[in-house]
Amino acid sequence: MKFLVTGGAGFIGSNLVRHLLEAGHAVVNVDKLTYAGNEESLRDLGAHHSAGYHFVRADICDAEAMRQTFALHKPEAVLHLAAESHVDRSIEGPGEFIQTNVTGTFQLLQATLGYWRGMEDSARQQFRFVHVSTDEVFGSLGLTDAAFNERTPYNPHSPYSASKAASDHLARAWMDTYGLPVIVTNCSNNYGPYQFPEKLVPVVILKALRGESIPVYGKGENIRDWLYVHDHARALLMAAERGRPGETYCIGGNNERQNIDLVHLLCGIMDDLSPRPEGRLHSDLITFVKDRPGHDLRYAINATSAQRELGWTPLEDPRSGFRKTVRWYLDNRAWWEHILSGNYRLERIGLDNNPNARVAS
Repeated sequence: MKFLVTGGAGFIGSNLVRHLLEAGHAVVNVDKLTYAGNEESLRDLGAHHSAGYHFVRADICDAEAMRQTFALHKPEAVLHLAAESHVDRSIEGPGEFIQTNVTGTFQLLQATLGYWRGMEDSARQQFRFVHVSTDEVFGSLGLTDAAFNERTPYNPHSPYSASKAASDHLARAWMDTYGLPVIVTNCSNNYGPYQFPEKLVPVVILKALRGESIPVYGKGENIRDWLYVHDHARALLMAAERGRPGETYCIGGNNERQNIDLVHLLCGIMDDLSPRPEGRLHSDLITFVKDRPGHDLRYAINATSAQRELGWTPLEDPRSGFRKTVRWYLDNRAWWEHILSGNYRLERIGLDNNPNARVAS
C-alpha cells in the first residue's frame, strides 16, 4: 500500500515511517518540521528507500497544499499523527495547539474527503483514514478505577488533551456525516528511539548523562501506562490493514508505573550501562519540583479490543523496552546533541538547571 503519514518526522511518526517501509509499503511523509519535527530522524531514508519514500514539507492547515499532495501522490490510506503534543507547551501557548490539532485536522479531513470521493469504487472501499490520538482525552483515573477503554467518556483537563478530543470528534463526524472510512486510535504514553528531549524518558536519560538534576513533578506519584513506540507502530499498521471503519481502538503497553518508579528504573539502567564516577548513583540526581496545573493522576489502557480485532499485542515486556531506549540514546549521541545545540538549546526546551524545568507526564 501507499500511505500518507502526517507528522512523519516526529517521534512516533518517524518510527512508524520506518516500520511501514520495512514492511514493504510506500510512504508519503507530510511534515511542517516544527521544533519537534526532525529531518535527522529520517536522514538515511532517501538513499535506502528512494522509490518508496517521499517527503513533503507542508502544513496540514494549508488546504491547497493538502489537496495538491493527494492529487500528486494518490495514497491508499492516511495515518494522521501530525499534532502539537506536549502538555506543558499547551499550557504556555494553547493557540498553536488549537490551530494544528483542530484546524489542521479539519483541513486534512476535507482534503481527504474530496480525494476519496473521486476514487474508483474498489479503491474507496479499501481506503482508510486512521486518526491517531491519546489516552489523555479521557481525563484522569483514580487508583482503583478500571482502565480506559473505547467506551470511556471524554474528560480532557489540559489545552493539549482538549484539542486532541476536538480532533477526535471531528474525525468521527466526517465518518458519520460523509461516510469517510475513519478509524480512531487512542494510545498510552509512548517511549523509545527518536523521542524529542522534552518528554520524561529522554529527560531522565539526558539529564543523567550530563550529571544534572533530574526534575520530577510533585512527589512522582502520577501513574502512566508505558508503550514502546515500535509496538505502537505495529498497532497502527494493523489498524489500517484490519480495522473496521467507525471503530475506535485503545492501544496500551500493559505497563503501569508511577513516574518516580520509572525514573528509578531508568537511573538503575544508566548505572549499569553508563556508570557515574566514583560509584555514585544516578538516582542521587532526582529533584522534586512544583507540580504542573491539572496534572492527571493516572492513565491506563485496556487494549482488549485491539488484541481481539486486530490481533495485536505488545512485544516488549515491562523492562526490555526501557533498556533498549537507554541504549539507543547512548549509541546515538549525534542525534540528540544536534537537537540540543543552536536553536534547540537546553534553555529553550526547559531542560536547563532551573529546578522548575519542564518534565513530561
